[in-house]
Amino acid sequence: MAEEQFDRWAGQLDYPMYVVTCHDGERPAGCLVGFAAQCSISPPRFMVWLSKENHTAEVAAGVGELAVHRLTRDAEEPARLFGSRSGFDVDKFSLCAWHSGPRGLPLLDGCPDWFAGEVLSRHDTGDHIGYLLSPFAAATSGGRQLGFQDVRDLPPGNEA
Repeated sequence: MAEEQFDRWAGQLDYPMYVVTCHDGERPAGCLVGFAAQCSISPPRFMVWLSKENHTAEVAAGVGELAVHRLTRDAEEPARLFGSRSGFDVDKFSLCAWHSGPRGLPLLDGCPDWFAGEVLSRHDTGDHIGYLLSPFAAATSGGRQLGFQDVRDLPPGNEA
C-alpha cells in the first residue's frame, strides 16, 4: 500500500529531463533520464541514474565519461527518440544529428545545453545505477527546461 501511495505522490513531480550519452569506442549510446541532480557546488558534482535494463547502462558500465544534455521545451524530438526507442533495437544516432564532442562523447545537435563529466563512482541504488560525475566541459544556450510532466505519456523504450 505504501508503494502505491508513493507512486501516486512521485507521479505528480516534474523532474527535469535529460538525455545522457556515451561512447565505448565502438558504439554511441543514449537515453532519456529523469533521475539526476547537482549534488555538490564546490567541487562541482552531478549525479545521474540509469536504469539497469537500459542499453545505455550496458555501454556506460565500461566508460569513464558521460555527456548530460539538458532538454529544453523545444527539444521534444530528442526526448521522444531517446525515451521511446531502445538502443537494443535501433541505432538512435542514425536517426538524429550529432557530433563528436570532448573526449569523443556524442553530443546531440538539437540539445545545445550539455555538460561532459568524468565518472568518479557508480552506485547501485535498486533498479538504477547512479553515476557521480565531475564536469570537465559544458555549453549552455538558455531556454525553459523540459520536465517529466511534458513527457509522461511517452511509451518507454525499456522498462525500468
